[in-house]
Amino acid sequence: MLPNIGIPELILILVVALIVFGPGKLPDVGKSLGKTIREFRNSSRETFADVTDSVKEVKEDVYDVKRTLEVAKGEEPPKSAQS
Repeated sequence: MLPNIGIPELILILVVALIVFGPGKLPDVGKSLGKTIREFRNSSRETFADVTDSVKEVKEDVYDVKRTLEVAKGEEPPKSAQS
């Protein structure tokens, strides 16, 4: 994820965070950050699932229209939904 961050950079980030937030607030900040990341991941998964479902519905609608047009032309409709 962050390939250019090594041990010295992580130590520097932790020292700066310790100075800015203090030793008492640092665990709370970490906990809040963890919750935020977890909620973002869950929201991303739900959004991806919704988009995937919408795409499937559109594909089914397109197939239905295609089949209806073929029947109206007098052609044999395809046998499977995946064409």
